[in-house]
Amino acid sequence: MVAAIIVAAGKGIRMQEPLRKQYLPLAGRPILAHTLMVFGECALVDLIYLVVPRDDFNFCRENVLTEIGGVRTVNLVAGGERRQESVYRGLQQIEADCSIVIIHDGVRPFVQKDQIDACVEGAGKFGACILGIPAYDTLKQVDKSGNIVATTPRNTIWLAQTPQVFRYELIKKAHDQARLDGFLGTDDASLVERMGGPVKIVSGSRSNIKITNKEDLDLARALMDKKWSDEVLE
Repeated sequence: MVAAIIVAAGKGIRMQEPLRKQYLPLAGRPILAHTLMVFGECALVDLIYLVVPRDDFNFCRENVLTEIGGVRTVNLVAGGERRQESVYRGLQQIEADCSIVIIHDGVRPFVQKDQIDACVEGAGKFGACILGIPAYDTLKQVDKSGNIVATTPRNTIWLAQTPQVFRYELIKKAHDQARLDGFLGTDDASLVERMGGPVKIVSGSRSNIKITNKEDLDLARALMDKKWSDEVLE
């Protein structure tokens, strides 16, 4: 069984909007609804757990889940103060017979089903597999004064994205150990890495953006317009 944890418990304060960023409209639907629709239509996904602030449960039922067309039952989970805590709460809700867990940012609505499939397949083979893209800009290491101290070779550097997919027992153990040690990682893969576990990375796309500010939202609207144009041409 494959479960997807969609994490959307952030406050979204960088947008400076009355709505949290995950609920802002994109092509007539909340951003989060677009993300859920992709996973709802993914044949490999059996269960979806949506992690949001507890106070937003009714809002999600009335304004988000009504927009996804009933493609899959979505289980609501109350999020924590930090993303890592929110993921952990999602993991606690997963049924015992689940073998694979997909973890995805709710504000990445342009993920594609074949990318999800590739990560699930990779996690089945290697235990952990994430989506990412090779670094394409020159990387500079900078000190506190804003001075460049080194240029980092980019040929081995990738930018991590989501979904990040794991065997359930592996990611649960990694989160348990992080909580025990008081360790806060920048993503879920880092929790597995610190235990010495291998994590496979497969190619994503530059369009799989994480919408965190107004510039991202402008880009998302342009990407959505292009998506619609391509569908019309097909």
